Amino acid sequence: MAAEPARTVLVTGAGGFVGSALVRALAGRHAVIATDRTGLGYADLPAVTALPGDLDDPALIARATAQPLDAVIHLATIPGGAAEADPALAARVNVAAAMTLIDAAAAHGNCPRLLFASSIAVFGDPLPALVDDDTPVSPVLRYGAHKAMLEEWIATMTRRGAVRGLSLRLPGIVARPRGQSGMKSAFMSNLFHDLQAHRPITLPVSPAATCWMLSRGSLIANMVTALDLASDPADARLNLPALRVTMGDLVAEVARQTGSDPHLVSYVPDPGIEAAFGSQPPLATPRADALGLRHDGTLTALVARALADL
Repeated sequence: MAAEPARTVLVTGAGGFVGSALVRALAGRHAVIATDRTGLGYADLPAVTALPGDLDDPALIARATAQPLDAVIHLATIPGGAAEADPALAARVNVAAAMTLIDAAAAHGNCPRLLFASSIAVFGDPLPALVDDDTPVSPVLRYGAHKAMLEEWIATMTRRGAVRGLSLRLPGIVARPRGQSGMKSAFMSNLFHDLQAHRPITLPVSPAATCWMLSRGSLIANMVTALDLASDPADARLNLPALRVTMGDLVAEVARQTGSDPHLVSYVPDPGIEAAFGSQPPLATPRADALGLRHDGTLTALVARALADL
């Protein structure tokens, strides 16, 4: 007789690029409640309950938190460009609804684990010569400000003993599906799609642009590790390890692995995009390193994992 899943875990944004892979990684090990507006095709998975709906619907939050939860992994968000285009919606989903969700999950009094997908957008630009665990946040975009606000709320709720919170600051995750993601950093993922299809692409950064990147597979592994931590770091906010790569090196490696021509890539730098996503300095992540969180190790491995996701 199969053992019962150990814990009940709520995943928001479960139909998205990261959420869909995370639910599949957790299925069978935990009872998973998966909520999102769309993309909840998990009928083949054991102990996964699909709960479609909008996060800013109080009725959805009430259903999702009707029972005590052992953990909440909060991925749902209105991302960068979309948040700038609709500030009211972004504030409602990214801040108000997220706070309501956290309060509702904590209301049972069992102090659930809470993992929050934050972002390097909390740092804004220009960045200092080195980013480490002590670099202060200074967001410029609404998206980054919303992430910083929720990080502070989670830290507060952790100090109060209401949740065991951990905010993981995600770098660029590749390779996301091509399309209208609402992310200003979408060019990083579009590069993989276009070179795999041998299509030309124009990048809004220079070949010398430096970016922090992590494959979806490595991100999922880090989230599973963080979910299972027996004890927590002193600070509830962590910069995730990431490879720092130049766009020129990335183009060359993606072209090599796809058998494509690197000359299909042209560069027309946009100063704002380059400042926000192409001027990322060395990154030190000692807190995350000490917890066993890891990046992809090499550019070759990162590109191979990203291409496998296309």
